[in-house]
Amino acid sequence: MSVHVTHYTDYKSPFAYLAKDPSYDLERDFDVIVEWRPFTLDIPSFAGNVDTRTDAQWRKIKYSYMDMRRWANKRGLTVRGPRKVYDSAPAQIGMLYAQDAGVFRAYNDMVFQRFWEHRMEVDDVSAVKDILAEAGADPSGFDTFVTGEGRERHDRHQVEAKEAGVFGVPTFVLDGELFWGYDRIDLLRERLAAE
Repeated sequence: MSVHVTHYTDYKSPFAYLAKDPSYDLERDFDVIVEWRPFTLDIPSFAGNVDTRTDAQWRKIKYSYMDMRRWANKRGLTVRGPRKVYDSAPAQIGMLYAQDAGVFRAYNDMVFQRFWEHRMEVDDVSAVKDILAEAGADPSGFDTFVTGEGRERHDRHQVEAKEAGVFGVPTFVLDGELFWGYDRIDLLRERLAAE
């Protein structure tokens, strides 16, 4: 019987982008089902508002992007710094819509790559609809979904994640144990190998 790993992610996190393909690899390498869930980060709550960030917060942010680019360069990924502080909920709700439509992986790949290459905005509902259509979903119901059922499910996942102890992305949850960060995937793999 397959083991379930819940993977909380956010399209506006570069480290979540780095974790995307290794997350897919978990299902290839283990008898595991990875359940992708949105966890939409509230950037100002942990990194401060852009206008009021402290010197220490700016140093940490600059270092994080430098470090992330090191990892991205090793994998041939383009990662450009975000143009603003995003509310990525539209793209995150699009993830749920794509899952329901059976086109999650194509959608997931396109949103991550295009956002980090500055070819789409994760807060733009029409851009999300375009990617849903390109991935093979019928986007005609998305306008209603993004403000109705999809928003409710998104918000429910936020609450569930916080109750599980999630505070950032990428976070993987296996049997109640949290693995936070791109650089913790190897620890998760070790845990899965011991199952």
